[in-house]
Amino acid sequence: MATVVLLRHGRTTANATGVLAGRTPGVRLDDLGRGQAERAGARLAGVPLARVVSSPLERCKQTTRAVLAAQPTEPPLLTERGITECDYGEWQGRTLKELAKEKLWRTVQAQPSAAAFPGGESMSAMQARAVEAVRRHDAEVESEHGPGAVWVAVSHGDIIKSVLADALGMHLDLFQRISVDPASLSIVRYSEQRPYVLASNTHEGDLSWLAPPAKGRGRRSRRAATTDAAVGGGAGPGEQRTGAHP
Repeated sequence: MATVVLLRHGRTTANATGVLAGRTPGVRLDDLGRGQAERAGARLAGVPLARVVSSPLERCKQTTRAVLAAQPTEPPLLTERGITECDYGEWQGRTLKELAKEKLWRTVQAQPSAAAFPGGESMSAMQARAVEAVRRHDAEVESEHGPGAVWVAVSHGDIIKSVLADALGMHLDLFQRISVDPASLSIVRYSEQRPYVLASNTHEGDLSWLAPPAKGRGRRSRRAATTDAAVGGGAGPGEQRTGAHP
């Protein structure tokens, strides 16, 4: 199985002022956000990346550049519209304080599967295209680089929350229970039977355990062993070195 690291862009000027940026052009990382992106890149520096896929919006491209700058060998970079920000339509550019007074706000909070933004897209459509894009790239990476390959998708808060909800088998109406902070890393590994959510909304920590094993070292057994979940929980990431379990 390949592994995808879902990275939200760093904090932006819009995030800092409580504005729903949506797809507004020219929204960039602020000073704090640039530092966050650099720290995320540093966390991934010890993990050889097979591919980096970015939302086309500038804040994600900036975050992506920080990831690429920290890699010893720069991996292929692709832009993917399927993981771009939700189309918030007429909500775009308005303050969250103002939007909280709208009737639709309660629907977004309690029943997002029924929410459709005026002049924009529904949250169900957002999830469908984001999940399709992530799973498509994941299958391509595994086909090209093998089951130990790791790749990064740089995207947005609601997009990553919707992908995590799908991986966890949660209905979209429960996705507001998930938090995805700026520049946080979440990790998903897809298998034939089910996705494994290895981490969610992390800000610190060593990620060297994600590095694939040396070529020719237990590739067949690793693929077979990672199909099933370990009863009792397993022994953790160290098992990857022996091919015992994810």
